[in-house]
Amino acid sequence: MAKISRRSFLKAAGSASVLPGVIGTGGLGVAAAAGPAPKTPLLFFTPHEAAFIEAACARLIPFDELGPGAVEAGVPNYLDKQLGGAWGAGERLYRSGPWQAGTPSQGYQLPFTPAELFRNALRGVEADLKAQGKVFAALSGDDQDAYLKSLEAGGKDLNGVPSELFFQTLLGMTVEGYFSDPAYGGNKDMAAWKMIGFPGAYASYYDLVDQHGVKLARAPMSIADAPPMEHMHQGPDIPAKL
Repeated sequence: MAKISRRSFLKAAGSASVLPGVIGTGGLGVAAAAGPAPKTPLLFFTPHEAAFIEAACARLIPFDELGPGAVEAGVPNYLDKQLGGAWGAGERLYRSGPWQAGTPSQGYQLPFTPAELFRNALRGVEADLKAQGKVFAALSGDDQDAYLKSLEAGGKDLNGVPSELFFQTLLGMTVEGYFSDPAYGGNKDMAAWKMIGFPGAYASYYDLVDQHGVKLARAPMSIADAPPMEHMHQGPDIPAKL
């Protein structure tokens, strides 16, 4: 992982369930008793898998003076919901092959659905850690970073999933969950939006289009909170249905 400041990372990313504290009893570790118990039951991850995801997300976007980390923002819950739903099942994913290594420009080339990719990769991670006599969640922060960097560097076969692909997928989903609409399970209390000043699901800027250079100072709004038809200005010549 390239070393960049959290401020730079979040600025770039913003433009474009389990809680902290874990102890290990298996290859991936299990959640510790620190903090309140998660209110949302797991849909996809096993407790061991969820503990690894929680600890890894906490390293990818840590809590600091700028704002909440991935765990505080509910990113593990976002991943769990997405992988346990239609997207995780590959609802719109082409899966008829042929399956062979492609160039980076050709995109995803594996036969796994997102859920299968994570399940296989996490089992591979567990086996790799056990072989080293380690539990990810019990490692120090520096050692956790070192292991994540080893996944990013590639060269590990995680049950048919290249470790670098798993790392990039995990990182991408962590960023997605951090800045997503809270309706999808992450960005708890719209904390990430508040941090970068994003107004959220504002249905229309119709009344502001001629106010150039004016800062939009308002609390962010989630899709789930937006009243139906708010700020809708339907033109009389635009058909209701296409």
